[in-house]
Amino acid sequence: MASVYDYSVKKTNGEQVSLKQYEGRPMLIVNTASKCGLTPQFKGLQELYDTYKDQGLAILGFPCDQFNHQEFDNIDETTQFCQVNYGVTFPIFAKIDVNGAHADPLFAYLKEQKKNFLLGGKIKWNFTKFLVDGQGRVIKRYAPTTKPEKIKEDLEKLLPQLTS
Repeated sequence: MASVYDYSVKKTNGEQVSLKQYEGRPMLIVNTASKCGLTPQFKGLQELYDTYKDQGLAILGFPCDQFNHQEFDNIDETTQFCQVNYGVTFPIFAKIDVNGAHADPLFAYLKEQKKNFLLGGKIKWNFTKFLVDGQGRVIKRYAPTTKPEKIKEDLEKLLPQLTS
């Protein structure tokens, strides 16, 4: 059976990295945008990361420009914006597509695992979030408008598995 660990993603410098490096850790995988009405969610994501990173939480941000072109053209501008304005220290990866013929394979997998039936499996907007457990299973999909602090309860259920 496939898991998120079967996928590799591209860092901002173009280097491919395997998600296997996150094995055993819960992950929150998010498609992000720097110029979106939901962009302030970076603050909440960073707060989650600061609170739970020592317990193993990984947050992975994937900039996407598919929704009203709300991302910088240059990935360096994106990462600088996130760091300067929201203090982001969790990994931001290369810009990707999440829908359509050129959708990143990881996001195609995530959408297949947790479909939004109203959208036919597509991602509706920036800041759609996927919670993945320490075994690489996609546990839950959150709407773009779901604030990061609303994910705490679901996330905390995954943390004890790190010590067992």
